[in-house]
Amino acid sequence: MKKILMGIDYGDVRTGLAVSDALGILASGVGTLRATGKRALIALILQEAEQRRVDEFVIGNPINMNGTVGERSEKVKAFAAALGEQSGKPVHLFDERCTTMAAHRILNMTDTRGKKRKEAVDTLSAQIILQNYMDSHPAALDK
Repeated sequence: MKKILMGIDYGDVRTGLAVSDALGILASGVGTLRATGKRALIALILQEAEQRRVDEFVIGNPINMNGTVGERSEKVKAFAAALGEQSGKPVHLFDERCTTMAAHRILNMTDTRGKKRKEAVDTLSAQIILQNYMDSHPAALDK
């Protein structure tokens, strides 16, 4: 049996979510959350995680292109710590450099536009973050 992981693309306005499949092979986008405040967002994530029987979380860490850690990354680290504390589950930070660009390329190929695109980019980014994590850490999925 494999662990179920939830990928998170944390944002100030929207937060994209993805989950791993039961075999630990594919990440699938599950939607976008909007919440005002960190506590409210964590509550929504925990609801979703409970429904999907999530064992661990993977959050995209927005490291700068030159490899330095900026203000955005510090916000993500604080959010990850709060999520881990409230959930009691492991939280992994994963370098998300270029995931938003990859998501935009995919959406360009599918001609996704407008408001639908904004929602889709966050979900797709979470999916890419989680898939990249799963591909680079195959043993992390074993129970």
